[in-house]
Amino acid sequence: MSINRRDVLISGSLLSLATALGFRANASEGDFPFMLSDAAWQERLSPAAYRVLRHEDTERPFTSPLNDEKRAGIFHCAGCDQALFSSEKKYDSGTGWPSFWDFIPGAIGTKEDNSLFMTRVEVHCSNCGGHQGHVFEDGPPPTGLRYCINGLSLRFEPAA
Repeated sequence: MSINRRDVLISGSLLSLATALGFRANASEGDFPFMLSDAAWQERLSPAAYRVLRHEDTERPFTSPLNDEKRAGIFHCAGCDQALFSSEKKYDSGTGWPSFWDFIPGAIGTKEDNSLFMTRVEVHCSNCGGHQGHVFEDGPPPTGLRYCINGLSLRFEPAA
């Protein structure tokens, strides 16, 4: 089978379109302490949570009940249950996603995200690699950071 110019152009165009629309590789690429097969992740998570946690999708703003969660407690990774954020560091950013100015030490990893024609810093669970959201430098003191997190990536556990 030979590859011609038309095939290369069509393949390149489809890849560019997929990237522009936000279709990305699995968020769990790499070694993490908690790993499952793709089939096991699909069994474990709802379809929407699977797309966010394992394929770096983004939920629509203002759709997560966790955006309005005001009780004391801990926000855990919905994929592996690792504690990620304390409610003491949550604030209303007005963006439509749960936002935090800091995370529980060691709970979050980062990587550069060059999708959608921009460079951002993606944040993921350090235990399972599940995509959480992005971090921006427009948050409140004392860190000046805004961890903009998908509610589908989280599970809230109220304080006892």
